[in-house]
Amino acid sequence: MGNREDLLAGARRVIVARGAANVTARDIAQEAGVSLAAIGYHFGSKENLITEALLEALGTGIGDGMEAAIRDAKDLPRLAGFAALWNRMPAVFAENRDALLAGMDNAVRIMRDPEGQMRMQAAVAEGYRGVAESLRTAYPDLSEEQALALAQLEFALSQGLGILSLLSPDGRIPDGDTLASAVALLQDRPASR
Repeated sequence: MGNREDLLAGARRVIVARGAANVTARDIAQEAGVSLAAIGYHFGSKENLITEALLEALGTGIGDGMEAAIRDAKDLPRLAGFAALWNRMPAVFAENRDALLAGMDNAVRIMRDPEGQMRMQAAVAEGYRGVAESLRTAYPDLSEEQALALAQLEFALSQGLGILSLLSPDGRIPDGDTLASAVALLQDRPASR
């Protein structure tokens, strides 16, 4: 690993242990085993490093979990695949609880930082594209627009349910079957005569 990768890994470890608001650049450099100047060289600032480290951690942990669930449900009809995905996601959230917590710390920090908000907007757009690509692979009959619309729904659900999983000590969040039933209710039916 190079200094850049060491810094990202070190930042994630320190942030998970202490929370984003309580981490200094010196803490990260020490944990990564690199000089303090390496943060400025590779990331420009501690804030940029923290944002990138957390976006990468969440994208990898939660994103990979979502992609695997979508891929594993590819032989199911789309609504059943949706249910299977969301039945599986509570376990993905539980496996990534520390990263979710750190991500919440980071979200509050980013809301106060216009540059961080721009980076987050770009990361969200990339998240949409990644989920849409997984959906198109699983369901090749989807148009690009349809896959993007579903990806945005899936991404929004992952954000909301991820937060709910943190707030619920027993881990109870709506399951995939309940969510699929709710989505099915949105289909218009012809009016009876």
